[in-house]
Amino acid sequence: MKISWPHMGSLEFVLSSVFEELGLDYLLPPPSSQRTLELGARYGPEFACFPLKTTLGNFIEAIEAGADTLIMVAGRGPCRFGFYAETQRRILEEAGYEFRMVPLEFEPGKIPATLRKLRELKQGRSWSSLVRAIKFALSKAYLIDRLERQALHQRYLDRERGATTKALEKCYRMVWEAGSYDALRRVESEAFDLLRSVPGVERETVKVGIVGEFYLVLEPFFNLGVEEQLGNLGAYVERNIYLTDWLRPSGKNPVAGHHDRDSEEAAQPYLTHFVGGEGLHSVGGTVLYQRHGFDGVVHIMPFTCMPETIAKSILPQVSRDLGIPVLSLVIDEMTGKAGVATRLEAFVDLARFRRRAGERGLDYSLQPAF
Repeated sequence: MKISWPHMGSLEFVLSSVFEELGLDYLLPPPSSQRTLELGARYGPEFACFPLKTTLGNFIEAIEAGADTLIMVAGRGPCRFGFYAETQRRILEEAGYEFRMVPLEFEPGKIPATLRKLRELKQGRSWSSLVRAIKFALSKAYLIDRLERQALHQRYLDRERGATTKALEKCYRMVWEAGSYDALRRVESEAFDLLRSVPGVERETVKVGIVGEFYLVLEPFFNLGVEEQLGNLGAYVERNIYLTDWLRPSGKNPVAGHHDRDSEEAAQPYLTHFVGGEGLHSVGGTVLYQRHGFDGVVHIMPFTCMPETIAKSILPQVSRDLGIPVLSLVIDEMTGKAGVATRLEAFVDLARFRRRAGERGLDYSLQPAF
């Protein structure tokens, strides 16, 4: 059994660490590329969510590299994410690929079935060893989330463009190689020291928050490097979701710094109920960013995503009521990096102009829709 899964942010650190701790054979898909996207778009239905196509492309490349067992987490609620695994299984089988799809569903009623699948995946290893491996992997992921947050906060100060990104890549390798809790504690100190040692210059601060569908927020290749682009444009950046926040069933988000209830309550004047995915939290997160003095919010969503389409229809009203610019980026296989870069540049200029106007006591509570 050679196990693989799609790329999504730092998820590879979690799952590869689990399988290495257990001594199980696994295979990382090749890095996401234009070919990944072309494969997913070729075999995926035209109307399908963009992440279904990109993860389908990851699966095809993983099978080509020798994987025979594919893991896909299933979602819940009124969101098509819950059907990805079955849809992709049928597409791949019809295309002639040989593999086994293992969907992991964590709804209360489906936990027994998920435990049976985990029993097969762990291939005779004890449950206690699996729990220990998962805890250690999550410790790695939590450290990576905090390192990424530090990079988001400081990238705009780089004296040499890209210096923070290069330092962060070194930190990734350090975390990957840590094989024990003691080693991980040493890496934590060394990695933060490395990031904070990046030479910077004093610059005017403009604060931009990121909300949206979790996969596109977390996956830099397919969101066209929005975080790095914003940092290079001189923006202090924060996002409302990190991988370990998303994996945490309690609703506590220690990396992002809030609880799910906070954004749900903040969204109440505009959206009063769960609509699937992160739709409710995209609205609530925008309100929270305004309360915390941010100058603008970038909303990232896949084309045809139902929960984020609902949020997108509401966010212009939030923007008008609260006086905070909101830029919605709808991404699919036709979206070009140059077009996104142009829109982000104009948006950061607007946010910076409004901050300066506010500091001079001028009222620019109305802003053009993006």
